Amino acid sequence: MSTYKVLGVISARGGSKGIPKKNIVDLAGKPLISYTIAAAAGSKMLSSCIVSTDDEEIAQVAKLAGARVPFMRPAELSSDTALSLPVVLHALEFVEREDSIVFDAIVLLQPTAPFRTADDIDACLQLLFDSGADSVVSVVDVGGYHPLRMKRIVAGRLVNYIDQGQEDMRPRQQLPSVYIRNGSIYAIRRSALIQQQTLVGADARPYVMPAERSINIDGMLDLNLARLYLS
Repeated sequence: MSTYKVLGVISARGGSKGIPKKNIVDLAGKPLISYTIAAAAGSKMLSSCIVSTDDEEIAQVAKLAGARVPFMRPAELSSDTALSLPVVLHALEFVEREDSIVFDAIVLLQPTAPFRTADDIDACLQLLFDSGADSVVSVVDVGGYHPLRMKRIVAGRLVNYIDQGQEDMRPRQQLPSVYIRNGSIYAIRRSALIQQQTLVGADARPYVMPAERSINIDGMLDLNLARLYLS
């Protein structure tokens, strides 16, 4: 077990519109959130992990999967426009008060990223503590969706999003590596979370994950891809 005290927060509100009850939708015979709960349970570096939700059905499913649900999230933190930061801060304050503990770090785990593993969580935390950074964020290579290939539409015309003076027709393998957050893991020291009021600190380090573990379920296309991957 780690000598650090780390809180895992699984954020799972109930108001998804693209896929109703997305966080507990069926994925290969199990509710989506159960994959994240299992990964957190397998972590050797999480001291505690809770589910933050405003939805009674999600809370019951999470409890059946073995998760701790110590509160129901307030309505003001559960709207379509609610951000992750205040949700994490609320969870941190509640658990520290309830358990009489002060954590060293917090990890946000989103249920929509079902393929991150316990080893991924622990590797992120190990990097956080070994590097001296204030945060570690999981990322994936953008592959063919490269910013040098991206466009804007201006007055009906196609315009390069990044102006290089010419059209960049190089194959993907020749383009410089670019990464995007994959939504799987946000690990941050408590001090940075409080002082900087962010989940991605000024000194953030990358934890690169492969594309097959970076599927983030936003809509039905992603869900079907995840189902295909598991089959």
